[in-house]
Amino acid sequence: MGGIDRIIRIIVAAVFAVLFFTKVIEGTLGIVLLVLAGTFLLTSFISFCPLYLPIGLSTLRKKK
Repeated sequence: MGGIDRIIRIIVAAVFAVLFFTKVIEGTLGIVLLVLAGTFLLTSFISFCPLYLPIGLSTLRKKK
């Protein structure tokens, strides 16, 4: 997982968390977004997304 991908995931996770904890989004959707935020943070910290494997996607820069 590339650096830009990690930064975007962290920002999106923070937005989801803020929306949930400020009660802008509540209920089932809020819980789903909070779980998704946690998943984004986890995959950002370990620099690996299991959903990229089946489609062969990589956001790492290629070395010249």
